[in-house]
Amino acid sequence: MPMQYTVRHIPAALDAALRQYARATGKSLNQVVLGALAEGIGPIAGSRRRRNLADIAGTWKSDKTFETSIAAQHQLDAGLCR
Repeated sequence: MPMQYTVRHIPAALDAALRQYARATGKSLNQVVLGALAEGIGPIAGSRRRRNLADIAGTWKSDKTFETSIAAQHQLDAGLCR
């Protein structure tokens, strides 16, 4: 069963930042505070859900335009190298 906490003496700047983030992300203040606490304490076994990328692994399709663009970025400008 989840625990309930009462936290006192929240600095005004922290309160404002939490509330602003909650509004910006469309989350409740409770969700934002729980997320901030979880991030601050670090990973807790089994608490972070991760996505399995097996469905997209190996699906890269070669694109001539992309390859040309990347190759151009790998060219050294002799005038800039000394």
